[in-house]
Amino acid sequence: MISEPVRVLVVAPHPDDETLGCGGSILKFRSRGIKVHWLIVTSAESLDGFDEQKLAARDLEIEAVSKDYTFEHVHQLGFPSARLDTLGKSVLVDSFANVLRDVQPDRVYIPYRNDAHSDHAEVFDAAVSACKSFRANFLSSLYVYETLSETEFGLRTDDPGFRPNLFEDIEGYLERKIEVMSRYASEMGEFPFPRSRKVIEALATLRGAQSGFMAAEAFMILKEVRR
Repeated sequence: MISEPVRVLVVAPHPDDETLGCGGSILKFRSRGIKVHWLIVTSAESLDGFDEQKLAARDLEIEAVSKDYTFEHVHQLGFPSARLDTLGKSVLVDSFANVLRDVQPDRVYIPYRNDAHSDHAEVFDAAVSACKSFRANFLSSLYVYETLSETEFGLRTDDPGFRPNLFEDIEGYLERKIEVMSRYASEMGEFPFPRSRKVIEALATLRGAQSGFMAAEAFMILKEVRR
C-alpha cells in the first residue's frame, strides 16, 4: 500500500492543468492536512490576444483557485506560454530544481509527456531531469496526470497512450473540483467541448469504473521509492 504524502508539489504548465489533472486529489489531500504546493510554469503575458484586462482576469482566477485549494504556496516561473521549446532545457531544469529544493516534496505530479501541447512535453522532460535521485533524494513518488483536451488529443503514432496504473478515489470531491475548474471561465465550455462539466464527470466515472470507485482520478507511476 502506498503511504500518504507529507508534502506535495503539483506542476502545471498552465493554470487549470492542476485542476483537470488532479484537482480532486488536491482537495482530498488538503482535507487531511497534507501540504500542497502549486508550481505554475508559464505566464499568459506572451499569448496573442491577452490584453491587460484578460491578464488581470487570469491573475484573479489564479488567486481564487489558490484560495479554493488553500495551497501552502504558489510558485510562478513566468516562462512564455506556448514557447517553452524555445528555452534551453537547462533553464527549465534549474528552475524546477530550485523549487524542489525549497519545497522538499515527497510527491510530485507532472503532465503526460505526449500531450498535444508542446509545453507539456517540455515540462515533463525538465521535471523528470530535476527529479533524479541525486538531485532530489527527498522525493519518494513521481506521478503523471492526464489533462482533458491535451492527453486524448496527443495523436503521435509512436505513443502507446496514457495507461494509468494508479487511481485516487475522489467521490466526495468531484463536485468541488468542477466548481474550482469553473473559476477558469474562458477555459470551460458546453459539451461536447472536452473541458465541460459533462466530460469531467464522464472521465471521473470511467476512471472510477476501472478502479471500483464511484469517481476517480488516474495517474501513471514513474517513480515510487520505499523508505
